[in-house]
Amino acid sequence: MPHPYVLLSAAVSLDGRLDDTGPERLLLSGPADFDRVDEVRASADAILVGAGTIRADNPRLLVNSADRRAARVAAGRPAYPLKVTVSGSGELDPAARFWHTGGEKVLYTTDRGAERAQALGLAADVVPLGPALDWRRLLEHLHDERGVARLMVEGGGLVHTQLLQQGLADELQLVLAPLLVGDPDAPRLFGPGAYQRGRLRLVETRRIEDVVLLRYEPTAPGTGAVPSAADRHWLALACELAERCPPSRTAFSVGAVVVAADGTELARGYSREGGDPVVHAEEAALAKADPADPRLVTATVYSSLEPCARRASRPAPCARLILDAGVRRVVTAWREPDTFVPGADGSGVLAAAGAEVLVLAEYEERAKAPNRHLLS
Repeated sequence: MPHPYVLLSAAVSLDGRLDDTGPERLLLSGPADFDRVDEVRASADAILVGAGTIRADNPRLLVNSADRRAARVAAGRPAYPLKVTVSGSGELDPAARFWHTGGEKVLYTTDRGAERAQALGLAADVVPLGPALDWRRLLEHLHDERGVARLMVEGGGLVHTQLLQQGLADELQLVLAPLLVGDPDAPRLFGPGAYQRGRLRLVETRRIEDVVLLRYEPTAPGTGAVPSAADRHWLALACELAERCPPSRTAFSVGAVVVAADGTELARGYSREGGDPVVHAEEAALAKADPADPRLVTATVYSSLEPCARRASRPAPCARLILDAGVRRVVTAWREPDTFVPGADGSGVLAAAGAEVLVLAEYEERAKAPNRHLLS
């Protein structure tokens, strides 16, 4: 199911601490970075913090710039992003500034926590998620029921940890401050646990006064039928590759990427690449990968269109080429229509051979875009 683009935002000391243990909040950056954060807030549809952050920091989470608020209103958006918090117990201070500043607020909680929150009279829309907190269900609700396309997450460490561990973060914006806290009891940005394998991709570094902004994207694919933020990244790239295809009235425009389990791109390709009028995207990509590469057996193929099950132009369809390469996970945006091959079922061929097939329908329109002339 679709969910918002999830951006994690945090500032840490050189030893990875979010704060010290003193009574006052430790300010890790300065005015220029605070203004940058304000700009990021203004770009978001919603801002989320955990209950621990509300208790420890009592934040307001506002867009402070009047010009940015005016720009939001001019664009038909509320002056302030939706404010979101998460609490399993629902035990939060009704007098906290979170509830009494800015625009609308939402509390996601458990069934039992909802009873407590309502008894406390919290000034928010209270949404129970069942007997336990469920991040995927929360994000889907934000997307489907509140129209949130871009979510900024400002903490705390437990929230950031859980979203990364579950493969739900699309971007990490980390500010590194030139100081050492040194207190072993001070809160850390990330806690222990099982994280998805793979290095994060560094997409930007920027000096802001005496701090450094580091922007990262996850790269490791998900596992099985559970999509990760990296799955969405790679499938979006496959859709971009489809737009490079030479136009055709007798074949679809498709892009494909082969990605190792550690997030390393092994190969990419697109339909009719290199002037070959009949080459398919998955075929073009796999032809560039080393067939002896041991990473193929745990790799994922991302294709903007379901791999073909039958074709007249080559002896083997793409579903068979994928299986013969040893790949056992495929992520696609769009099931093949009956335009050229009625009854095609590449997903069925893959699944019958033990491969996992994941369809991310939220990318279907993007995958169809370079093929509109074939669908009218």
